[in-house]
Amino acid sequence: MTPRDGPWPPYLRVLPWLLVAGGLLWNAIDTTNYWGDPMVAAAAVLAGALLPLRDTLAVAAANVVGIVALSFRDGTVGTEGGYLELTNTVFAALLGVWINRVVARQGRRLATVRGVAEAAQLAVLPAPPDRAGDLTVAACYRAAQTEALIGGDAYAVQETPYGVRLIIADVRGKGLPAVATVSVLLGAFRENASRASDLVALADALEQSLARESAHRDEEVRTEGFSTALLAEFPSSRDTVHVLSCGHPGPYLLGGPGGVRRLDAADPGLPLGMGALGPARSGPDRWPFPAGHTLLLVTDGVTEARDGAGRFYDPVKGLAPLGPFAGPGEVLDALGRDVASWTGGPRDDDMAVLAVTRP
Repeated sequence: MTPRDGPWPPYLRVLPWLLVAGGLLWNAIDTTNYWGDPMVAAAAVLAGALLPLRDTLAVAAANVVGIVALSFRDGTVGTEGGYLELTNTVFAALLGVWINRVVARQGRRLATVRGVAEAAQLAVLPAPPDRAGDLTVAACYRAAQTEALIGGDAYAVQETPYGVRLIIADVRGKGLPAVATVSVLLGAFRENASRASDLVALADALEQSLARESAHRDEEVRTEGFSTALLAEFPSSRDTVHVLSCGHPGPYLLGGPGGVRRLDAADPGLPLGMGALGPARSGPDRWPFPAGHTLLLVTDGVTEARDGAGRFYDPVKGLAPLGPFAGPGEVLDALGRDVASWTGGPRDDDMAVLAVTRP
């Protein structure tokens, strides 16, 4: 946070002024040693780090005026001690102003970096449309680190000749390598979602794209890189959903008498990037998806969120008492609040959530 950011806690904004008042009062009481000088200097430096430039200058001016007034009162004006006292006060004031300008410049640089990162996020992971076919859609991405904007989780929704298709994925790893893989994965999904005849063919196309991308990476990525994913398809004019799991946690169906239930795959399959290690993928699971129901897809930032006792969060137990929900946006809001309440603090992993409702 820079001096231009805010709001600061009130006590931090008042602290420099308290130091000014305390230092000058101490000097007024101790007319010989001026033991309050360290407090006066600390006020100038602290104001430079915490307050806007205008307030920093005001604290500096209060220090100088106060010391000059005490010098006149104590008769030290024009003496060596008086000049030394004034020089020290002015030096501390200038130091505070310099610190203020340095912090402000760094703040502007940080704002620029944040803007670039946000633009990169929108380019790599744009928000899905609010509606796709006859479905309403909501999604959110929350990084484990407060200052982070992008990471290794991904989602996308696309209308195709076969109905609405979507993906949610969790790329192994962190940082820029994970972001690069996310970019390749989502680009391959957007390119092939309308071409592949079924979800198995779509998963195979994603696998091939990731294999081509990893061929140019270091050995660790080639041998250990993978991405868990869920692919879903909502055929046109049919109240069903087809779900293909590539080693990813199953989705959750909200609505109806069951409230919330997890749709576990009959054969979870291997993650993308590891297809060569096992047999061909089995077909997707088919589930009823009538009007008024919501399909919730999450990454392991949700299912592996822990409370203080180390217990994992369970969306079934967490969301069931909170329903019914009017739409996907309400589901995401309720889930975000419940996970935050469950963990009681920072999470260890990014959290991507995608919800689709058939009105």
